[in-house]
Amino acid sequence: MKIYTLHKKQKLPITLDQAWTFLCNPANLSKLTPSKMNMKIISGADRPMYAGQVLQYSVTPLAGISTKWVSEITQFEAHKYFVDLQLYGPYSFWHHKHFIHEIDGGVEMEDIIDYKVPLGLLGQLVHPILVKPKLEEIFNYRKEQLEKLFGVYK
Repeated sequence: MKIYTLHKKQKLPITLDQAWTFLCNPANLSKLTPSKMNMKIISGADRPMYAGQVLQYSVTPLAGISTKWVSEITQFEAHKYFVDLQLYGPYSFWHHKHFIHEIDGGVEMEDIIDYKVPLGLLGQLVHPILVKPKLEEIFNYRKEQLEKLFGVYK
């Protein structure tokens, strides 16, 4: 079983409270997801984030292939971090840690995603040409959207 890791960091020129309020509102996830992925919240985003919260989305990770994504917020410490675990969705395993902390002039967000692609060896073969580039595209889009909303850290 091959587990991959994606590690991203981003600095923003906003307060910890501003960043936390935005990131912990599940409804904002669709603002950070490319529109061509047709992400729609099905349930679970009607309350601020908490440990044990289950969120359901529909998403189209590849053209024409729509799927449900169900995740649980397994850990949550206000103004520090939260962790979401995919219970059902396009990955065989998805564990996403979101960290946030204050820095001079803003905040630094850090994402560490450990994931496993489905389809065994075939999944591993398509990972570098399909899955990894798609994840990079999604997180690059997210970075751009956050900078549009909050500005560029200098």
